[in-house]
Amino acid sequence: MTTPQSNPPAARGMTARPGFMGRGPMGGHGPMGMMKGEKPRDFKGTIRKLIKYLGAYKVPILVVWLFAIASTTSAIIGPKILGKATTKLFEGAMAEIAGTGTIDFAYIGQILLIVLALYLVSAGFSFVQGWIMANVAMNITYRFRMDIFQKINRMPFKYFDGTNHGEILSRITNDVDTVSQTLNQSLTQIITSVTTVIGVLIMMLTISWQMTLAAVLVLPVSFALVGVIINKSQVFFKRQQDYLGHINGHVEEIYGNHRVVKAFNGEGKSIDEFDQINNVLYTSAWKSQFLSGLIFPIMNFVSNLEYVVVCILGGYLAAKGTIAVGDIQAFIQYVRSFTQPITQIANISNILQQTLAAAERVFEFLAESEEVPEALAPVVMETLEGRVDFKNVHFGYNPDKIVINDFSFYAEPAQRIAIVGPTGAGKTTMVKLLMRFYDVNEGAILVDNHDVKEFKRGDLRCMFGMVLQDTWLFNGTVMENIRYGRSNATDEEVYAAAKAAHVDHFIRTLPDGYNYVINEETTNISQGQMQLLTIARAILADPNMLILDEATSSVDTHTEVLIQKAMAALMTGRTSFIIAHRLSTIRDADWILVMNNGDIVEQGKHEKLLQRGGFYAEMYNSQFDQARAEVV
Repeated sequence: MTTPQSNPPAARGMTARPGFMGRGPMGGHGPMGMMKGEKPRDFKGTIRKLIKYLGAYKVPILVVWLFAIASTTSAIIGPKILGKATTKLFEGAMAEIAGTGTIDFAYIGQILLIVLALYLVSAGFSFVQGWIMANVAMNITYRFRMDIFQKINRMPFKYFDGTNHGEILSRITNDVDTVSQTLNQSLTQIITSVTTVIGVLIMMLTISWQMTLAAVLVLPVSFALVGVIINKSQVFFKRQQDYLGHINGHVEEIYGNHRVVKAFNGEGKSIDEFDQINNVLYTSAWKSQFLSGLIFPIMNFVSNLEYVVVCILGGYLAAKGTIAVGDIQAFIQYVRSFTQPITQIANISNILQQTLAAAERVFEFLAESEEVPEALAPVVMETLEGRVDFKNVHFGYNPDKIVINDFSFYAEPAQRIAIVGPTGAGKTTMVKLLMRFYDVNEGAILVDNHDVKEFKRGDLRCMFGMVLQDTWLFNGTVMENIRYGRSNATDEEVYAAAKAAHVDHFIRTLPDGYNYVINEETTNISQGQMQLLTIARAILADPNMLILDEATSSVDTHTEVLIQKAMAALMTGRTSFIIAHRLSTIRDADWILVMNNGDIVEQGKHEKLLQRGGFYAEMYNSQFDQARAEVV
């Protein structure tokens, strides 16, 4: 088997553009992402998806319907029975005036007790109905958040490169909360209102079909007016929900980098951008709320109109003797019970519109394309040698902009391969491809003669330990952060990893030692200390291969010495890829790849590259001259 030293591969021609290492265009849903007057999306499809999502809870929802029917039936029977008491009271009063009888208070008392019992039963059913629906709503909220979070872990890196993080946070928080509140409150109200309308309509028909017809004929006017309002306001509700995500993204971005904003006096610009987004949000929210707010007075007007029609017609029928006085009283109650739920449904239409907009954004995210599926029969390596081959690799972050063209190289087991070059040369991209954060467009990357696509992503990434320039520690104890490399490690193994990383002494000087809590922004420890902790984490993981990406670029000289010692121990016996700007740190590498514009322009050992006097020698001498000038 040949080695890079004995048979170095010829440099391949590659086309690239400087700066391709950067993230993709941020703010794919930027503040101006929605155009004024944009039509609403597929709300009918969203309703179908939401109903399908509710399918897992069809039994509890069916029980809610049954309890709603029972509760409504108990409530709507009351006025009809109470009308008998009114009729008996009227007849008794007339009999007393005529001297032919008295008021039967015993009968009236029995009627009142029956009505009271019915209303108590109705309240009991309503309580149970609310309890069940609250449980369903919370379960659906839990499922939504879990599905979104699991989806995030299945999404390709390309999606996050082009999407503002605040947009994703908005979907898992604001949008899910909006759906949850509607399911918990408005959905129960809709079920009750629909049941009430049907039940009351039946009771009204049992009293007088003429008055029922008169009351119902007024409703199409209100439905037409409400339909126009909903159609007009829907655009603004969708825009309101979208811009809520935009404003969250802006705040998250500015707050997460507030030190940089203050250092460059960017407060004014950030406020202007916030004001621009906030103005659109304000306008959209104002228009949506104003338009939806017209629904209640319109329905109130229709309700009053119905009262007038019913009273006139009822008086006429009573004068003719075709209807009892108590029935008129009961019918007027039913008219109120009939229009009130319709008014409630119309009044919460704004909430429903906002809910559909939120649910659509959630389903839209859940429908995003995911990573390429895992291999059906993944390779499982019992032992790993650590040979890595890049074979004619072509890659571009966008398919129409290939930045790496025909890249080939291989590393033998336990070799230390240094990758150097100016910013944007393609160094970190090779690491991303090796870890399969992105898949190559053409060619292949092999680990021990197996294509990386043949492994499960989790198994592949377990083969590598990574120490990056951008250190990442979470809000937790030092012990928890180191143990993140291997969750089942014992305390003694954590201590040993910390000692190997030359960070044990520092940890023990902290107030609580290994139980010291690192804050959310990791501002209570230094950059060099963070780097040493990430090296300890990599040591604890005990990987077969290593990726060290600018691990000493932002630390002082003393800390750099400690990091170099820790990395030297970590690299022993492991295939290692070292990305470095400081060329003095990779002089002992087994092989050096010099990249520029996505191409290997030189390769070899440190001394040979210096003797050649090419691109590497120029970079090395410029750093040496700079260091010497700083000393002088």
